[in-house]
Amino acid sequence: MKRLEDMRRHEVQNNSTSVDNANNSKSDITHRGTSNGKETNSKSKSKKKSDSAEERAQLVLWRSPIKTFYYFIREIPCAIEDTRVRLVTALYDPRQRSMPAYRKLLIFLALLGLAYASYFCLFKDDENSRKVKEQITWFSYWVFLGILSSVGLGTGLHTFLLYLGPFIAKVTVAAQECDSTNFPRPPYPDQVICPEIADSAGITVWDIMAKIRWESLMWGFGTALGELPPYFMARAARISGMHIEDEELEEFEELLNRKKKQDPSTLSWLERGKLWMEDIVEKVGFWGILACASIPNPLFDLAGITCGHFLVPFTTFFGATVIGKALVKTHLQMTFVILAFNEELLTSAVALIGKIPRVGPLISDPFIKLMDHQKMTLHNSSGKDPTGSEGGILAFILEKLVMGMVVYFIISIINSMAQSHHKRLQKQSQTPKIKE
Repeated sequence: MKRLEDMRRHEVQNNSTSVDNANNSKSDITHRGTSNGKETNSKSKSKKKSDSAEERAQLVLWRSPIKTFYYFIREIPCAIEDTRVRLVTALYDPRQRSMPAYRKLLIFLALLGLAYASYFCLFKDDENSRKVKEQITWFSYWVFLGILSSVGLGTGLHTFLLYLGPFIAKVTVAAQECDSTNFPRPPYPDQVICPEIADSAGITVWDIMAKIRWESLMWGFGTALGELPPYFMARAARISGMHIEDEELEEFEELLNRKKKQDPSTLSWLERGKLWMEDIVEKVGFWGILACASIPNPLFDLAGITCGHFLVPFTTFFGATVIGKALVKTHLQMTFVILAFNEELLTSAVALIGKIPRVGPLISDPFIKLMDHQKMTLHNSSGKDPTGSEGGILAFILEKLVMGMVVYFIISIINSMAQSHHKRLQKQSQTPKIKE
C-alpha cells in the first residue's frame, strides 16, 4: 500500500511539474510575442514617421509648386486661429481661472489707441498731422523690419545686414563728407544730401549715433516683439497642458527629457549650448535674459520658449528683452558700423585689399567707384549723380542681392507654412475618431 501511495504521489508531482513547465513555456512565448509585437509596432511607427518627414521635406515650391501653394493657403486660417488660442491661453491666469483685470484693461487701452491712430491717419490732413504721419510711418517701417528679423518665419530675414546696417553706413559716410548731420528734410531720410552750411565744431561718433538712434531703437524694439510668439506658445502649452504642433517646442521638450535621462557628455555642442541657455534663463532670471538679449545670439528663441515653459512673468521676460535688444545691443551694433565706416579706416582697408594680387583690384576698384558716386550725390541738391552713372557694378550686385534675399525669405515662409499644414493633416489622420 505504501508503495502504491508513493508511486501516486510521484506521478502527481511529475504531472504538476510538467504543467508548470508548460505554463512557463506558454508565458515565455506570450511574453516574447508581446515584446516582438511592441518592437514591430515601434518600428512601423518610426518608419511611418520617417516616411512622413521625407514626404514633408519634398513639399517645396520648386518641386511641387501647386500643392505647396495650396497647402500654404489652407494653413493661413489655421495659423491665425492657433495664434488667437495661444494668446488667449497665455493671458489666462490658471490660479484665478480667469483673465486678470489689469490685462483686460491693457487690452482695452491698446484697442482704444489703435482706433484713435486709425482715425488720425484717415481723417487728419493738416500740415502738422502729415508730419506726424510721416514719422509714424517711418518708425513703423523699422519696427516691422525688426519683427521680420526675429519672428522666426521660414529662415528669418536678416534686416540689420540688409537695411539698418547700410542705413547707418550711409549716414556715417554722409556725416563725415558733409561735416554735418543737419541733412535737409525732405528729402532726408529717403535721400541724404549735404546742407549748405557745415557744423563748425566737427562731427563725432556721438553726433552720428544721435542722428540714427531712433531708427535703431525702433528696429531693436521690433526684434523684441518678434521674440514674443515662442514665449506665448510655450506658456500656452504649459498652462493648458495641450500639445502644440511646433518643432522648436518639441525639440525643447525632447532636449529636457534627454537631459534628465542621459549623460550630458553624449549631447552635441549645439545641444549643450541650448541647455546652457536654458540654465541661465531659468536660474538667473531677469539678468540672465538681459545678458542673452544684449549680444547677437542665434539661440535666443530658446530663451523665449524657456521663459514661457517655466511661466516666467511677461513683464520680466519682455522688459529684459527690450532693454537688451533695443538699448544695449543696438548701441553696440551702431558703434561697430560707425567705426567700421570711418573714412580713414575705410580708405586703409580698401587700399590693403587692392594690394592682393589679381583679386584685389577686382574688389577695391568697384568699391572706390561706389564711394565716389555716393559722395558726388551728397553734394548735388537733386540727390542724383551729375555724371548720370548708377554706382557701377557693385551697386547693381548689392541691389540684386537684397532683392534675392527678400524673395528667398518669402519662398521660405510659403514652404514652412505648407509643411506645417501637411504635418497637421498627418496628425489628424492618425487621431482615432470617436464613434457616437
